[in-house]
Amino acid sequence: MVSIRSNGKDQLMARSDAFHVYDTTLRDGAQREGISYSVNDKLAVAKLLDEYGVGFIEGGWPGAMPKDTEFFQRAQTELDLKNAQLVAFGATCKAGKKAHEDAQVKALLDSQAPVITLVAKSDVRHVVEALRTDLDENERMIVDTVQFLVGEGRRVFIDMEHFFDGYKHDSDYGVRILVAAAQAGASVGVMCDTNGGMLPVGIFETVTDVAKRSGVRLGIHCQDDTGCAVANTVTAVEAGATHAQCTANGYGERTGNADLFAVVANLQLKMGIDALPEGSLRETVHISHAIAEIANIAPDSHQAYAGSSSFAHKAGLHASALKVNVELYNHIDPAQVGHVQRVLVTEMAGRASVELKAEELGHDLSQKPDLVTRVVAKVKALESQGWSFEAADASFELLLLAEDGVERGFEVESWRTIVEQSADGSVDSEATVKVHANGERVISTSEGNGPVNALDNALRAALGQIYPELAELTLTDYKVRILDGGSGTGAVTRVLIDTTDGDADWTTVGVHENVIAASWMALDDAVRFGLLRAGRIVASE
Repeated sequence: MVSIRSNGKDQLMARSDAFHVYDTTLRDGAQREGISYSVNDKLAVAKLLDEYGVGFIEGGWPGAMPKDTEFFQRAQTELDLKNAQLVAFGATCKAGKKAHEDAQVKALLDSQAPVITLVAKSDVRHVVEALRTDLDENERMIVDTVQFLVGEGRRVFIDMEHFFDGYKHDSDYGVRILVAAAQAGASVGVMCDTNGGMLPVGIFETVTDVAKRSGVRLGIHCQDDTGCAVANTVTAVEAGATHAQCTANGYGERTGNADLFAVVANLQLKMGIDALPEGSLRETVHISHAIAEIANIAPDSHQAYAGSSSFAHKAGLHASALKVNVELYNHIDPAQVGHVQRVLVTEMAGRASVELKAEELGHDLSQKPDLVTRVVAKVKALESQGWSFEAADASFELLLLAEDGVERGFEVESWRTIVEQSADGSVDSEATVKVHANGERVISTSEGNGPVNALDNALRAALGQIYPELAELTLTDYKVRILDGGSGTGAVTRVLIDTTDGDADWTTVGVHENVIAASWMALDDAVRFGLLRAGRIVASE
């Protein structure tokens, strides 16, 4: 049990200090192009990271960035961290200056963060050419700053910038600086692959050698310029590093940093290292997507562990094996990271894919082999025409029910749209829908801000008289894809529509040479699925 100070209050750490998960989403991750966190955003992300169970949250560079200075000020009263310690990031004192005289070093103390990470030069070329000082003065700057901060009661980590590139040029100087920082009181010496050019074999060799020669507790910080940041981080741990720096979803400058979620899952599930508190790993998907929402970046569907496709199976061969044993094509139980296995129904689908997808949707087809045969044939035929059900489970379920003879809730007699531009340039859209439902023939005409919106309004106005539940439906997204670009305006189009009733979301699809007709198909399915959820369309047992 290790006593620490967080936000001015003593807390008891339930986890050992033997391994550190250190997150720098709010500083290094914020350097990703397109990300601009407000202070409120930073506070919200910090709470999520603490909920996930990381040991250290680097909040930014107080004194250098006004937004970061405000973040640390507000954190003292607005963050009540249960698992993490807050870390302030900054530089050593300047050449020719004492640490206690340096305004930026003082700003690190003023942040009230219990832990401070100092960035320092470990590449002789950067010392001479970037800092424009000599090797001994660089060492003095590091030692003086570490000693001063430790003397003020702070725990200090040292980030050795460009360590691996510098090691290739001079394998002794970086080790010398690591040892000097440790002797001055630094808890961890972090080896940074700042340019992201390393491969796992080089990481392993360097970390192994430095650990042997320095005797210092080592950390690792990897950029992803070779696409190896996660692999490099895990390899460094295998070679002896006990402190891993990452960012949520791999956010960071250029191609990003080591992805926190992939790193901790690999450490915990593949290497047996207790990187997070018990049970935290099951929050992976939730935390990953929540942070993506704050960053205003769409989640990466193919992200390891957290991506929506990470346990999605498309090939019929895979589905056949999964039907026998789910472990045959899953490297872990998806539930371990808060995920679920999904089976995608596409032109590659076989009987097993359809049966598993139906089971996923709550329909047992084990005693309906003829139905499975019909559904497989229908899916393959439609997919050959451009339909895609892998992102439209609702349309697939409706197709399945229709093949099983389930009533569809209403029948469409006809629909039409009119788009008219007036002399003043204004454009008006109107739609008329004729449907039969519950023994009645209903005709409805509505206007909209476009032909699709007018059709949506007319259909729901017609059916709303019979099915008032449809008032709860909201169209949340509308996507159009041209399937045959060479045909120009005559190309086949695929439309995907996302709908919600406030409790659940679903996606439907339509395909046609006419974009309005394709939109109508997707709208039609969206409404029918809403009736299915409301219990107005009842599936047979």
